[in-house]
Amino acid sequence: MAAQPQRAQSNERPPIAGEAFLRALADHGIDYFFANPGTDFPPIVEAFSRAKQSNAKVPQPLVIPHENLAVAMAHGAYAMNGRPQCVMLHVNVGTANAINNIINLNRDNIPLILAAGRTPITEKGKFGGRNRYIHWGQEMFDQAGMLREAVKWDYELRIPEQITDVVSRAYEITMSSPRGPVYLALPREPLAAPMPEPLGPVKPRHVPAPPHSDPAMIATLAEWIAAAEKPLIITTTSGAEAMAPLGRIAEKYAIPVVTQRQRVVCLPTSHPMHMGYDPQGLLQEADLIVVLDADVPWIPAEQTPREDARFVTLGEDPAFRRYPMRSFPSDLAITSKTSTALLMLEQALAKLSFPEARTQARRTRAAEFNKKRKEGLAKASATPTGEKINFAYLSRLIGETVGDDAVIFNEYSMIQEQCPREKPNTFYGLSAAGGLGWGFGAALGAKLAAPEKFVVTTLGDGAYMFANPMVAHWVSDVHKLPILTIVFNNSLYGAVRGATMSMFKDGVAGEDGGRFMADLSPSPAFEEAVKAQGGHGERVEKASELPAALARAIAVVKNEKRQALLNVVCPP
Repeated sequence: MAAQPQRAQSNERPPIAGEAFLRALADHGIDYFFANPGTDFPPIVEAFSRAKQSNAKVPQPLVIPHENLAVAMAHGAYAMNGRPQCVMLHVNVGTANAINNIINLNRDNIPLILAAGRTPITEKGKFGGRNRYIHWGQEMFDQAGMLREAVKWDYELRIPEQITDVVSRAYEITMSSPRGPVYLALPREPLAAPMPEPLGPVKPRHVPAPPHSDPAMIATLAEWIAAAEKPLIITTTSGAEAMAPLGRIAEKYAIPVVTQRQRVVCLPTSHPMHMGYDPQGLLQEADLIVVLDADVPWIPAEQTPREDARFVTLGEDPAFRRYPMRSFPSDLAITSKTSTALLMLEQALAKLSFPEARTQARRTRAAEFNKKRKEGLAKASATPTGEKINFAYLSRLIGETVGDDAVIFNEYSMIQEQCPREKPNTFYGLSAAGGLGWGFGAALGAKLAAPEKFVVTTLGDGAYMFANPMVAHWVSDVHKLPILTIVFNNSLYGAVRGATMSMFKDGVAGEDGGRFMADLSPSPAFEEAVKAQGGHGERVEKASELPAALARAIAVVKNEKRQALLNVVCPP
């Protein structure tokens, strides 16, 4: 007689590795377990069910019916509370759906424990072994190979006794500098196997501290700033901790700061030395360029610094070693947590003397530059004389109506210059990788981790469709996460059209304005999708109707605790 697979005994329930996995996650401060389950999940389902009976401490489980959305939600939760989260997906197919946003997390140095089941290893005779048709077709020779380049570390669980050590190792690596996602493959057999010893608490290992600045290099940087006539700071992701020292240094020594392609708030918009989001006009004159956490501080094909300029790069990975090719100049590279380096630089600068006339001249130049820049912004975002809504006007109204404390997740379309952000952690932008389908999920994750916050996501119509919107609206409704979604609807893939016109404006492709393969018309009635999940939806086509529509949508989210969506038509 053929051997029969073992079955779990109903009269005794020794702890299984799945229970140890969940408890170890909780012991490491993991709040949420975002899951898109499959046939690999029975040990996880059993473990959560047991935890509910025993009141064991485990992460909060949330079913998220698309993997890309789950990863984005984990990003948004981390943005609010600073703790990594766990996402678990279904074997190779689930992993494949998540890779897009895993690449985004990789480029933004966002920690995440990404777990996936693995097709059962055994074909018969083992509890947890193969018992479904798909268990043969879903097996891969190297499941982690799909995303190995986008994670810091990957590992496959081999024996049940190893599970807590695996979690500890995953946490240690995801949180080490520079942070980033890690990947665990969890076969059913070891995950369902009994543990040889009773489950106990797991003491997390101390995570290695971020790199600390070399004092000699900081002293050199201070001397270069003192000697510079026209220094310039360019940053992209220096972030909340660095904001105060960066602001003090820029103000005291009149150093212009450009937040190129800003993905977090690096400096209050109103700061007198905040020179906007593009170094054009300043880069060409600067004799010292300090690059803080900026992967692409300028576009070399379009902008050229002075030949005699000095270049300083500073950050936890100033060389951006994960980028296969990157050739920006560096005369001084300082590996350090940026906020720590800026505090040290502040002290070093205080020991040097600065000619007041030179500092005042820089202030004057900065004020003149900003005056012209802001005049241009005001002109671009002026209330339309007709009814056609443009991106600049919509962006300005969002900035004026959502409030200083609102948290905005922007996926491409909102124009940052038109939407001032004064406080840290109130703006997040799409990663340098540009994987679409991030903003909606990130906003939902932020609302989950910070329910008291008013959360807004601004999306292009293409980005909205990439976000699996029916799933996103379902998640918002079921998990009680009311946010405001604003769709900048120009019925176009703007990035595709812009890239085509940048190369073939005078070619055949330019004859229709670069719309071929970028055209998304006719546009769906996006406002109806949110209504299907009990939310508030409006289509706005006239500029005169926009302020009232924004006010209504904000009131629904804040007062009625329901999600809302505005489908704002912005003809190109």
